Amino acid sequence: MQPAAQISPKFFYDERGCALFEQITRLPEYYPTRTEDAIMARYEQAMAEAMGPCQVLIELGAGNCEKVRRLCRSLAPRQFVGVDIAAGFLSRAVQRLQQEFSPMAARAVAADFTQEWALPADVPRAGRLLFYPGSSIGNFDPDQAQHMLAHMRSLLGDDGALLIGIDLPKPREVLIAAYDDAQGVTAAFNRNVLRHVNHVLGSDFDLQDWAHEARFDAVHSRVEMHLRALRPVIVGWPQGLRQFAEGETIHTENSYKYPLGTFLGMLSRAGFGRKRVWTDARNWFAVIHAHA
Repeated sequence: MQPAAQISPKFFYDERGCALFEQITRLPEYYPTRTEDAIMARYEQAMAEAMGPCQVLIELGAGNCEKVRRLCRSLAPRQFVGVDIAAGFLSRAVQRLQQEFSPMAARAVAADFTQEWALPADVPRAGRLLFYPGSSIGNFDPDQAQHMLAHMRSLLGDDGALLIGIDLPKPREVLIAAYDDAQGVTAAFNRNVLRHVNHVLGSDFDLQDWAHEARFDAVHSRVEMHLRALRPVIVGWPQGLRQFAEGETIHTENSYKYPLGTFLGMLSRAGFGRKRVWTDARNWFAVIHAHA
C-alpha cells in the first residue's frame, strides 16, 4: 500500500501563489488577517510601550511586508530584515518598504523555514524583535512548531523578543468557510501548488484532475487542506511515477488552532520568559509578545 501523499505547504508560494494568497486575505470568509490587523490597530500604543526600543525588526514570512508597516511607524527601528521563501516577491516588497521608511535600512533574506536557517552575520544581535504574524506557526505540526520557536529564541539576545500571531479555536463552520471560500480563490491557491511542483520537480500534474477539499480535524484542532483526485490519475516525474485512485487525496496543509494556554506553554518550553497577550472581543485570534 502506498503511503499517504503529501506536498509541503512551502510549495504554495511561487509568484502566482503569493498573489493568490493576497487575494485570500481580502476575502469576507477569511477572518485571520483582518482580525489580527484590528488587534494591532487597537493596541498599537500598548504594544509599542510593551516592546520598548527596537533596533532590528525582523519579519518572518514577510511576504508583501504589509503587516509590518504599523510596527515600522510605531517602533522606528534602525534596520528591517524581511525573511521569506519567495525571494523575488520579497525583494520587491522590501524595496517598497525601504522607500517608504527611509532612512531605516531594509534588506531581504531568502530562507526556507522548514530547514535550518540563519540570519546574515552582519545583522546586529542587540535589540532584535522577531515578528511572525498571520498565525503561520499553525501550519507546522506541534513538534516542528516547538522546534521553530526554540530556533527563534536562539536568534535573540537577552534583550530580544518575539511578537507572534496565533489563530484560536472557534466554530467548525467558521473555519471551513475560511479555507473554502465561495469565490474559489482558496481552491485556486491549493491547486496552484501542483503547477509549482511541476516547475520544480518536472512532474506532469494536470490541475483539472484535482479538486480542493477543506476538512476540520477536531481531535488535533486543525484545518486540513487536501487535493482530491477526480478520476484515476498517473503522475510522472524524471525519477518515477505514482498512481492515484479516484477520490485519493494529497495532503497539502495543516492549520492548527492552538488554545491560548497550550501555546503559552510552548513559548515557555522554547525559552521565552515574560509574555503579554492581546485578543479580539470574540477571542478568535491572539497577538503575543514574549521576552527572550
